[in-house]
Amino acid sequence: MIGSAAVVVIDMQNDFVRAGAPLEVPGIRKTIPPIQKLIAAARTSSIPVIYTRFVAGPKRTLIWDYTPQIAADKACWRGVYRKYKDSGKELLCLDVVDEIYPAKDDYVVDKYSYNAFLNTNLIDILNAEAARTIIVSGTVTNVCVGNTVYAAFQNNIEPIVGRDAVSSWDEELNNSTLRNIEGKFGKVLAVEEIIANLMT
Repeated sequence: MIGSAAVVVIDMQNDFVRAGAPLEVPGIRKTIPPIQKLIAAARTSSIPVIYTRFVAGPKRTLIWDYTPQIAADKACWRGVYRKYKDSGKELLCLDVVDEIYPAKDDYVVDKYSYNAFLNTNLIDILNAEAARTIIVSGTVTNVCVGNTVYAAFQNNIEPIVGRDAVSSWDEELNNSTLRNIEGKFGKVLAVEEIIANLMT
């Protein structure tokens, strides 16, 4: 079993996951079952679970230039609700999806950039939990997942990415990011391998 680790679930929010969401990532919903397994194994093994949420608005920043949905649809704005094609009620746009909703003892880290370490308390949480390894899942592989993995490495924290627990709108970028991570920054393994070899 891996010691001193934390599971980090990146940006699995309504505005990325739900059908018809302004930032919907194709194929993202097929990553929910592997993420559920990862979270369940973490809780069984007393490994902390940390969720990140991408937050935007209300004032314009540079990131808006590259994600026009932030302005057009108020994507991931605080306090904004919307009804999605696969939801029967209005949901808080930036909230984590119900299928993997945080438990009361889990951590939730809000971030205003791609990198979950930048101007957040993520490093403090990891230090408080004595975690020197993060097991990463979520979205988007080539944006927030990749940036967080690289920052972890730069903070001397070993990243392990669940190959089947991450997603992107571009399969080529998804795969090239995972190859890059595997080559120089951390491990990339299927969730079943992570659980079998590192968490039990």
